[in-house]
Amino acid sequence: MSVKQEHKDESVKDFIELVKRSRRGKLKVYIGMSAGVGKSYRMLQEAHALLRNGIDIQIGYIETHMRAETHALLGGLPLIPRRKIFYKGKELDEMDVQAVLSRHPEVVVVDELAHTNIEGSKNIKRWQDVVDILDAGISVITAVNIQHLESLNEEVEGITGTPITERIPDKILELADEIVNIDLTADELIARLRDGKIYDKSKVELALRNFFRSEKILQLRELALKEVAHHLERKIEIEVPKQIKLRPERFLACISSNHDTAKVVIRKTARLASYYRSPWIVLYVQSSHESLDKIKLDKQRHLINNFKLATELGAEVLKIKSDMITQTIMRIAEEREITTICIGKPHVNLFQLILRTTIFNQLLTKIATTETDLVILS
Repeated sequence: MSVKQEHKDESVKDFIELVKRSRRGKLKVYIGMSAGVGKSYRMLQEAHALLRNGIDIQIGYIETHMRAETHALLGGLPLIPRRKIFYKGKELDEMDVQAVLSRHPEVVVVDELAHTNIEGSKNIKRWQDVVDILDAGISVITAVNIQHLESLNEEVEGITGTPITERIPDKILELADEIVNIDLTADELIARLRDGKIYDKSKVELALRNFFRSEKILQLRELALKEVAHHLERKIEIEVPKQIKLRPERFLACISSNHDTAKVVIRKTARLASYYRSPWIVLYVQSSHESLDKIKLDKQRHLINNFKLATELGAEVLKIKSDMITQTIMRIAEEREITTICIGKPHVNLFQLILRTTIFNQLLTKIATTETDLVILS
């Protein structure tokens, strides 16, 4: 095959993938910090709302755990019958993926995303069934608890003291078009447990002594909130055009070998970054006349101490050798999407400095063409 033909074939494959992605179903994930927060209840509420709005929706699999309020919501919703399987002498049931694909509703509800299928099923895990359903152009509403996320496995095990055997890969949440966190306070969740809305009342005291302890719930709640926040950040990064995106504050502190000025710039930029909860960078552009063999040992020592101070205060330190100081500052500002450049107050009259100092003048000129702020710290 010629190189030209190979290139054409690759181009066709890329286009086919693009078409497939556009036909793919949408994925909505309800995520929670633990059992009992109301994920299945919310999915069924949404199913009723979609049905009222003329959407062809089916229940592929739901687990109500016989909770009265949740079970009552099944009334009036179309269900795809489960597949019966005999396994080790017992009759068990699974979601009938083939029936879902054959019925081909617009939307299907699939509960218990981290579930492991019975031996002999086409896929080992239910999340793989969901991928097959999405690939067929059917949208999916599903639910999972935060402890089942693969990357959080060890952290959750450390919190709960219980091994988590059923896990989903992080890429499933990356596929999601929407993630909704079902959030409750620790007190609300424990109240639901005591009222018998999560487990049978005979299991309540044991649950309170083990998993449902306030300090554990708070840690799991934090993980769930962070995961949804990260998803939103990823979504904004991918979907919002750069020119209309609200950029998060990012600070660039520019220092020289002048010890006292550098220390002021570092400390004041650290305060600004802390106020905005923003990442920040300390940049030292080492010109040829500030090379280590040309500046005094005490200046070198002060410079190293300032790098150490910046690191201790949470900055990323960049040291770049260049005589193109303005260009280097602007290049780093652009590469790192810096919103604010911080420099030290000049030791001479500012008007005189603007007239006399080429570097400062160039910096002002270049910044004027961008949306970057310049802060002069005294």
